[in-house]
Amino acid sequence: MKRIFWLLLFVGFIASAQKQITIDEIWNGTFRPDYLYGLKAMPKSDKYSKLDINRQERAYEIGIYNYVKQQKEETAFSTKNYPFIGYFDYEFSPDESKILIGSKLEQIYRHSKKGIYYVYDRKTKHLTKIDDALIQEPSFNPQGNKVAFVKDNNLYYKDLRKNKIVQITSDGKKNHIINGIPDWVYEEEFSFAKAYEWNADGTKIAYTKFDESQVPEFSMMKYDTLLYPKVVTFKYPKAGEKNSKVSLHIFDLKSGKNRTINIKDKFEYLPRIKWTYNPECLSFITLNRLQNDLKLYKYNYKFKKSGVVVERKSDTYVDLEATDNLTFLPNGQFIWSSEENGFNHFYLYSIKGKKIRQITQGNWEVTDFYGYDKMLGKIFYQSTETGSLNRAIYSIDLKGKNKKLLSLEQGTSDAEFSANHKYFINTYSSSKIPYTFTVNLSESGTTLDTIINNKDLLNKLKNYQLPEKVYTQVEGADGTMLNAYFIKPIKKIFKKTPVLIYQYSGPNVQTVRNAWNSSNDYYHFLLAQKGYMVVSVDPRGTGGRGAKFKKLTYKQLGKLELEDVSKVARDLASRTDIDENRIGIWGWSFGGFMASNAIMKKNDVFKLAIAVAPVTNWRFYDTVYTERYLQTPQENPEGYDQNSPLFFTKNFKGKFLLVHGSGDDNVHLQNSMRLARNLQENDKPFDEMIYTDKNHGIYGKKTRNHLYHKMLNYILNNL
Repeated sequence: MKRIFWLLLFVGFIASAQKQITIDEIWNGTFRPDYLYGLKAMPKSDKYSKLDINRQERAYEIGIYNYVKQQKEETAFSTKNYPFIGYFDYEFSPDESKILIGSKLEQIYRHSKKGIYYVYDRKTKHLTKIDDALIQEPSFNPQGNKVAFVKDNNLYYKDLRKNKIVQITSDGKKNHIINGIPDWVYEEEFSFAKAYEWNADGTKIAYTKFDESQVPEFSMMKYDTLLYPKVVTFKYPKAGEKNSKVSLHIFDLKSGKNRTINIKDKFEYLPRIKWTYNPECLSFITLNRLQNDLKLYKYNYKFKKSGVVVERKSDTYVDLEATDNLTFLPNGQFIWSSEENGFNHFYLYSIKGKKIRQITQGNWEVTDFYGYDKMLGKIFYQSTETGSLNRAIYSIDLKGKNKKLLSLEQGTSDAEFSANHKYFINTYSSSKIPYTFTVNLSESGTTLDTIINNKDLLNKLKNYQLPEKVYTQVEGADGTMLNAYFIKPIKKIFKKTPVLIYQYSGPNVQTVRNAWNSSNDYYHFLLAQKGYMVVSVDPRGTGGRGAKFKKLTYKQLGKLELEDVSKVARDLASRTDIDENRIGIWGWSFGGFMASNAIMKKNDVFKLAIAVAPVTNWRFYDTVYTERYLQTPQENPEGYDQNSPLFFTKNFKGKFLLVHGSGDDNVHLQNSMRLARNLQENDKPFDEMIYTDKNHGIYGKKTRNHLYHKMLNYILNNL
């Protein structure tokens, strides 16, 4: 008995000696893993580059490394001799003779930034500033002797040999005409910041022009430390409103002339342009307003002819993101993925757009494309074949044969292949293994060396009392089995366990993934240390499980998702170990929309909700995203209003924390202000926190600490 007593005492001492997570640790980098920053495969040679910090010289450097020997062979650039540059972004020219250096970078929106850019000549060691002004999206031509860029909404290029700048367009004007970069909604929803492309021989530049003069303007106050706050105004097309008028142009460097491409068919969006191997042949993609009719065109500059090569139609929508891997082969054929059989897979097409064969197939999704190697005759890609929670790397030939699994561990793998596809760097993680960077052979997947293993982080985490994240499946409202995870309390603190459900629930997104901890995971671990169970579920409409599952929520965003999440909450409430009066929900953005709906419409089960930067009616959100899933408000008013928390505030009861940044250019503060007004007019008590001038991410200085302290205290005091 004495032995058991002392053993229990020792175990209790060890447990009490373990640390508890703090909010400050989550956001001060305590749990941040080592990472390969600025990792890029060299465009020509069999090497890779990354950003290094030379602490002795107090300089940022570009190091070039050998895949096999893992030795730093060269410092390609260092700020030691250029201290005015500071931290920078970089890109090698296609022939590797020059480096594009971006400094003093200023973020504009999600993908866009502007800065002072230089070209560094590796042979002469000479640094040349491209322009004295802040510019956007500079890029080398294929020969590496010219750089195109955008300044003040106009497109230019600089001849590096002549040190001469040529202006391509002159009609650019803020909130009116944009050349070579996208407008706000294209950048946000079609995920690109550069709307021009060099052709193969560097003689032409194709670019998109956006006429946003008829797009309604959105204004928000910027308070800063000014005596009089200033108004920031930008073009933002809300659902059902006018979009930019988009046109396609080609600039011929030899003649110095611009040509407008006449697109005969009616279209609304022009989200992609891409040159083929033929320097005279440009491809581009158009979509109609509802995004259920996609057309791939080819245009021949020499013969001034264009035509539709492939057309794809859908009863719901054609997901551009899922098929965003169009790849032309030297013989004119092309590889392109499609969801036409229910899952996203690769197909091979002839030069005229005739389908030759399906390359990959099965009840799983292709999730990324790493390239095609013409010498090896192989496609390299990422997929969910090992399970929808995982991402694995494969190779396959154009005939759909000789498929090879190249990542051998269950979890999430992502690859950066060498120029000749002989090697790849695998970024691997799982819920139990932090980011691990390895060099692998592309032929077999064999690991040659480990660059980073983050074992120090694992050892550090042993000092903390961390719960386990348990993956499972739960039943949705219609009986569909849904992916979920449970984070159970470390120890029993309450008589019955309170539950907080975290979700996003938006189209084609997953919160339940077999990958390393995010900052939110540590926050949830902290709650588990304080006696709460944290649950996350991916309802119908989320990603990784095929087109049918993803598109079930078409025309009714929020309906099925809320039914599923509520069903999971009710099932938990029926358990004898769960406190049915202490079940809460929280989420951000789409997740905030869900949390707001939950406390308005399902407060028989949810007693607390925290909504961060929520959409409260999809009429307030942008055209491209919203109409893809809901059609326009004019065509589907019920889909907008029947699932909007704005119209259910009379039913509200419980505890509700509403959070928003006043500088959110994405989900505007208008959403939360309208919800707050409706609650106030119905005399419903709630709590609100506005973060001054903060955007959709709500960060900067100690802002994240403040937000997560606020949420933690709100949960501890009310759930």
